[in-house]
Amino acid sequence: MTYCVAMHLADGLVFISDSRTNAGIDQISTFRKLFIFSTPGERLIVLQAAGNLATSQSVVNLLEQRSSGSGPHLLNVRTLYDATVLVAETIREVVSRDRTKLAGKTDLSCSFLVGGQIADGSMDVYSIYPQGNFIQATEDTPFLQLGESKYGRPILDRNLTHRASLEEGLRCGLISFDSTMRSNLSVGMPLDLLVYRKDSFSRAKSYRITADDPYFMRIQTQWSTGLHEMLAALPEPPNAYMPAAINN
Repeated sequence: MTYCVAMHLADGLVFISDSRTNAGIDQISTFRKLFIFSTPGERLIVLQAAGNLATSQSVVNLLEQRSSGSGPHLLNVRTLYDATVLVAETIREVVSRDRTKLAGKTDLSCSFLVGGQIADGSMDVYSIYPQGNFIQATEDTPFLQLGESKYGRPILDRNLTHRASLEEGLRCGLISFDSTMRSNLSVGMPLDLLVYRKDSFSRAKSYRITADDPYFMRIQTQWSTGLHEMLAALPEPPNAYMPAAINN
């Protein structure tokens, strides 16, 4: 399975993806799900993928191959909206191509998050559904997710706002992943992370967080300890909530 999150904050963007792919309990592999298309000083476009691995890999490969061609591609479209339309069209193209060649009811669907910034434009984050339609992150909803989102979403809902700093967003995102991995074995390490500062257009590099990463281990421990301490410090429940004591 997969868990990906993309945050659209006032000061920049945060992207985090896991890398576990499984086709059964004895077929667990590691595949990158975060991809970068960039022109230093002019644009950064980040893709995050979930769903059928063969489909998503074909989509990314086609987008990469066409990035040096003469037609519209991710390195020459004018806006993030146009980039998202291009990714959506490529999804439909791959699914339509492969559906005619495969027998049975193979699920070819995949989803993508598309985010970044192109010079003279605003930062944006979009979520593309398997059908090719998409939605956009807003100030009221400053993050979008793919895959196993339910375990990590409460952390984001309670703590993340559009005005949060990049550092706060990163911490919130990592705890969201820690919570997800504790409850769902189909999401796992390593994690791929990219933090982009608004209007920087610098050469972006993703950072891979492994299970023995010192910072990730530190916040895991501190978060777990803090939860135990806060639970213990909550007020005692009133007597009306509790059954009467048994007198021997």
